[in-house]
Amino acid sequence: MLRDAVTYGELILTALRRFPDRVAFQQDDRRLTYRQTADLLARWITVLTQRGLAHGQGVGILSPNRPEVWLGQSSTSMAGGRYTALHPLGSLDDHRYACDEAELRFLLVDPAYAERAARLLEGSSAVEAVLTFGPADVGEDITRLAERVTPGPLTAGPHGPDDIGWLLYTGGTTGVPKAAMLSERGLAQMVFSVLTGWDLPGELRYLACAPISHAAGMLTTPTLVRGGTVILQRTFDPGAWLAAVARERVTLGLLVPTMIYAVLDHPALARTDLASLQTVMYGASPMAPARMAEALERIGPVFCQLYGQTECTGLGTALWRADHDRADLHRLTSCGKPIPGVRVTVRDDEGRLTADDEPGEICVQGVSVMQGYWKQPALTDAALGDGFLRTGDVAVRDADGFLYIVDRKKDMIVSGGFNIFPREVEDVLTLHPAVSSVAVIAVPDAKWGEAVKALVVTKPGASVTAEEVIQLVRDKKGPVYAPKSVEFLDALPLTPVGKADKKALRARYWAGQTRNVH
Repeated sequence: MLRDAVTYGELILTALRRFPDRVAFQQDDRRLTYRQTADLLARWITVLTQRGLAHGQGVGILSPNRPEVWLGQSSTSMAGGRYTALHPLGSLDDHRYACDEAELRFLLVDPAYAERAARLLEGSSAVEAVLTFGPADVGEDITRLAERVTPGPLTAGPHGPDDIGWLLYTGGTTGVPKAAMLSERGLAQMVFSVLTGWDLPGELRYLACAPISHAAGMLTTPTLVRGGTVILQRTFDPGAWLAAVARERVTLGLLVPTMIYAVLDHPALARTDLASLQTVMYGASPMAPARMAEALERIGPVFCQLYGQTECTGLGTALWRADHDRADLHRLTSCGKPIPGVRVTVRDDEGRLTADDEPGEICVQGVSVMQGYWKQPALTDAALGDGFLRTGDVAVRDADGFLYIVDRKKDMIVSGGFNIFPREVEDVLTLHPAVSSVAVIAVPDAKWGEAVKALVVTKPGASVTAEEVIQLVRDKKGPVYAPKSVEFLDALPLTPVGKADKKALRARYWAGQTRNVH
């Protein structure tokens, strides 16, 4: 006990007590001060305790952004339970699977998902009760229940540093669904590392448009620890995001690359006052360097890239604002350097450190690394068995210590005996001024085994031919990398976390055939 690590719950208490009269959460015309937030949190913990939530039991949350999402996350772990996110864009089958496998006893849901909650209550073997964030046709309204209880003193709760606080399903596009077991000490390290390793502004007015139940929530508690304000939007709309930045004098945002592309392509950008905006964190998938150069020119030098995975509580590397040079497209492809609190190395398949500029797998160590995959010992051993978290991302490290992700190991294309990483082709294609976004995948080919195919989305009002696309890659990378075929789409299918869904794209072309995963 003398030297036990601080828990995530204890950090929450620290945050809520330091600035009682400041605004903690803001959504539309609603404001919650830190004092009000602390009172609500104590009441929610009391409700969950009275409903019989026992130590280590699961609670799922299904909701767009609203303060109740953070209250649900925090009250669950501070009452002794473990929190699991259900993504608002997930399917019924996905949600039912998570409820059953993660053994979610309670569901906390936005009233907009009342019908989904009712079907899960009926169809899941684990779910016993539904608590809603307002009046609904299913379950009980936790906001009303909280008004009626007499809360006890707000404490960090029964969790120790090694107890599971969050059980989160990973955002991967391949393999079986798997949930990372994240400890209280790992979640606390997340807060410390975000505050020290991400390039954050001095005053935090954080505009959250991506789900705070997922990666966007990495900035919620750090913002509160610093006495800032979390400004919530239920969903992302580029026009609404621009308007909110100007109206609310936002200093901090978090966007995935597809969102940045939408902002750049929106007609309101040129006439929006973004003077308050100091940092935009971005990550989750590779950002086309040509489009980042455009963003730096049109929005300003405000971008900081983050790299991490659910398996290491989102912590890995960061490319700070000062390292974003729009004249250096190569540096813009870097995911930066390791942030404080984690050990990030590049290793070969035998676990040996690679030399500079030699490709290898990114491996992570630190207290933020998951305890393992829930109920998946074989997958846990594959990911953690040699003492490192094997991320599945192939990267090189340069002489200055910057890491450059080449691609996911499973996305590599083997065509005629040559190894081709799709990201290298994608980065070339987005140099074309007509290209908004692109995904490059392997398709079956009788001669080459696998062939390079480019799926292209053009900017509004712009056009480019397949021949131009192919020739651009041929000129920049050579004939091996040049796509054998090109298809133009109105939009790329996205995973719930905003990545191009290459699994769905490949499925059209590999139906009835088995692809050898490299």
